[in-house]
Amino acid sequence: MGIQEDIKQKRAFRNEYQKAAVNLIFSYGWLQEQIRLSIEPFDITMQQYNVLRILRGSYPDPISTQEIRKRMLDKMSDVSRIVDRLILKKLVVKRVCDSDKRLVDVTIGQTGLELLAQMEQLEGDMDKLMGALTEAEVMQLNFLLDKMRQ
Repeated sequence: MGIQEDIKQKRAFRNEYQKAAVNLIFSYGWLQEQIRLSIEPFDITMQQYNVLRILRGSYPDPISTQEIRKRMLDKMSDVSRIVDRLILKKLVVKRVCDSDKRLVDVTIGQTGLELLAQMEQLEGDMDKLMGALTEAEVMQLNFLLDKMRQ
């Protein structure tokens, strides 16, 4: 099924550029929903999962909330609120930055690392979401998406 059928659009798209843009937006929503469903059993949101992965990438070094915001996939997220929720779940630790008292440093805790270890199957699940594409097609898709954003 193509995008036109998926969104039940009767009229043709204005051109292939419009079709591609709508297709990207629709596919983003589909992919986001698939990931949301796969992390739901772990009682965390996609934004929390994103922050945990960012913190794991910098572990054992702390990272400021400002730097987390720069690295997040969803730039509109309220990082402070997300970090506070992760603290309540005892997944991360935050403290005032030694070098700049205006910043807050965040470090993933052992419980956060253990949760991500439990979630390792998600990496394979995400690969399966792209399973209809060959590795060469995925490489081409990555190349085209990177090119589009330049």
